[in-house]
Amino acid sequence: MRILTRGDVLELLTLRDCIVAVENAFRLHAEGRTLGPGVLAVPAEGGGFHVKAAGLVGERSYFAAKTNANFPDNARRYGLPTIQGTVVLADARTGELLAVMDSGSVTALRTGAATAVAAKFLARPDARSATIVGCGVQGEIQLGAIAAVLPLQHAWVLDTDHARAEGLAARAQANLGIRVEAGKDLRSALRGSDVCVTCTPSRRPFVSRDDVAAGTFIAAVGADHRGKQELEPTLVASSTLVVDVLEQCA
Repeated sequence: MRILTRGDVLELLTLRDCIVAVENAFRLHAEGRTLGPGVLAVPAEGGGFHVKAAGLVGERSYFAAKTNANFPDNARRYGLPTIQGTVVLADARTGELLAVMDSGSVTALRTGAATAVAAKFLARPDARSATIVGCGVQGEIQLGAIAAVLPLQHAWVLDTDHARAEGLAARAQANLGIRVEAGKDLRSALRGSDVCVTCTPSRRPFVSRDDVAAGTFIAAVGADHRGKQELEPTLVASSTLVVDVLEQCA
């Protein structure tokens, strides 16, 4: 059995590797070659816990169970990551325990990779502009993931903490080789974008139907728990909705 820290995972797994792996996992799921996913959510003061489990059946079959703690105020209050937890990986044919690893790094990469796979097949292939709302760890990964599958030339990044948006804009522009601006006017940014990704803990919708043009690809990543909402109901009702596991989507 291997034990992998957050640093180990980030050293071994690149975002592009993760995009390929997630696309393969979606394909196996569509082919009925997965072990039924299960989800347990446990709310707690200031955050909550998620327990998720699933498996893939292929040339080699694996089962994994992930326990994540999600506490949005961790960085500000304690200097800790928002997401912390573990993944336990086992051989799905024998039950042999193969690895225990940090889940924060896996979760961050996997979430960005899932958006990238969706954008690859659902966004316009000539999409050149994007808006990212929420400039934490996930916002940075989301922008890199979108840029890996679409010919982006320009992006706006926005956050309630404008200094954080400016920091992400500087890093992303240097790393991705595209123009990245720290925006202040969300509506203006959205109207100029082919892609919109929201990754915030918001419980009040802030993207409306009038904010986006027809054909815009939207990934509402932050609304991952009961009570969270980033998109107004009119926008959701007028959109074509595509999900990975229908039973897990509200």
